[in-house]
Amino acid sequence: MATQPAATALAENTHLSTFVALVKKAGLADKLNTTKDISIFAPTNDAFAKLSKAQLDGIRNNEAQLRKVLNYHVTEKKIAPDQLPNGVFKTLEGGTLTTSGSDQSFKVNGTTNIVCGDVRTKNATVYVIDTVLMPPS
Repeated sequence: MATQPAATALAENTHLSTFVALVKKAGLADKLNTTKDISIFAPTNDAFAKLSKAQLDGIRNNEAQLRKVLNYHVTEKKIAPDQLPNGVFKTLEGGTLTTSGSDQSFKVNGTTNIVCGDVRTKNATVYVIDTVLMPPS
């Protein structure tokens, strides 16, 4: 994955296929492939399965909401593991997300678990998460 741009690398992971499909639907694949020094908090397919059908359809079928939700999963800078214990990061959506924890146990916004982290791609660092993040209203 280290030699591939972010969206291309993510597309090879079957556990992230829902996220990748939504990124493509929103027209954000090129942005994720070309924006330098970002971090992506990529929800697993199981994370999307936690949403009700109505919630997922509401996101999927509203382009502005879809872009907002997906951009909230991307930070404006690469995040190293040593920045996770008490991190506050600006997202491409314009809001902020927080990270906390220690050792091998980290959370995003206090409740979402990072299940796999510090995955390097050509232009991004990826953290796989167990819940879809919703930007503040």
